[in-house]
Amino acid sequence: MEYVYAALLLHSSGKDVNEEGIKTILDATGVEVDDVRIKALVSALEGVDIENVLSQVPTTAAAPAAAAPAAAVAEAPVAEEEEEEEAEESGIEGLGALFG
Repeated sequence: MEYVYAALLLHSSGKDVNEEGIKTILDATGVEVDDVRIKALVSALEGVDIENVLSQVPTTAAAPAAAAPAAAVAEAPVAEEEEEEEAEESGIEGLGALFG
């Protein structure tokens, strides 16, 4: 979620939403930076008119609603890693059955 907030902060201050800007903000706040997440977020926001998206959402839910699609994209690499770990674990369990 911090990644999306950093992007919104850059946008609201009139700066370009880019990898360097997001990384700078996250570093300044002490958040452990994941370059893959930053790249995914910037890629997901490429070509998106953030101001237009924010204007279409009710004011009480503007930031969370606008952030939800980008957050889902930003978290996608983590989900893939978890699936790989589960596949490895199930494979190891299968080997245990072979050797009793």
